[in-house]
Amino acid sequence: MIVRIALVKAYPTKGDLDANHAQLMAILGEVADHTADVVVTPEGFLDGYISTEEYVTRENIARYAIDPMNSPYVSGVANWASRHRAWFILGCARATTAGVYNSALILDRVGQTVGIYDKTHCLSHDKKYLPGQGLPVFSSDFGPFGVMICADRRWPETVRALALQGARVIFNPTYGFHDSKNLCMMRTRSYESEAFIAFTHPAQSLITGPGSQIVLNETSEDVSFAVSEMDLTEVDRVRSGANSHLSNRRPDIYVR
Repeated sequence: MIVRIALVKAYPTKGDLDANHAQLMAILGEVADHTADVVVTPEGFLDGYISTEEYVTRENIARYAIDPMNSPYVSGVANWASRHRAWFILGCARATTAGVYNSALILDRVGQTVGIYDKTHCLSHDKKYLPGQGLPVFSSDFGPFGVMICADRRWPETVRALALQGARVIFNPTYGFHDSKNLCMMRTRSYESEAFIAFTHPAQSLITGPGSQIVLNETSEDVSFAVSEMDLTEVDRVRSGANSHLSNRRPDIYVR
């Protein structure tokens, strides 16, 4: 199955939700011509990934968070997703009664919010958020998929847990480092768990495949999004092979 993915590649403004939403909608106006199956924004795009700022604390970060159920920003994205029949992964700060999460909202092709992923591995400034408590896999018309946010990718267990639940592609909204070390990491994560990973950063759109191949690596400064395709049957082929990493695991001898 061929899945066409559009990765938003633009820097948002710190703390300005109105401006970031307007910027996103302008980019989506251009994406509309590319008939994407999935659109992914970088980490925390709506709030500009505000947790990096010293004046933001765990006590006041809620000023930049939204309630997805009644947010006009989410409604705008949902209307676009519905008109263009595209799945959407939207990075934002999400407010709850317990605190704020660094979240990715999952909207389906009719614009319904059908899932939420909360970043699980919170380091340094991300400790201003509450940590997520699970690694769910989401159902879609192109099969199960996973989501991880930024630093989550540093742990091989993150990708492996999603792959073992059947995810053939993992969407990775990010705002952190995107250097040569990261390129090696993403190729390795894809190879060891036999999955496509779509790494979506304000300065880089990167897709790696189950054979460790680079499907897309767009870093041009004058590009605000990148579009590419993944053939998910390639994952099925690799995983069904005699030397598949997943099928040849030895969990009986692994130490936790």
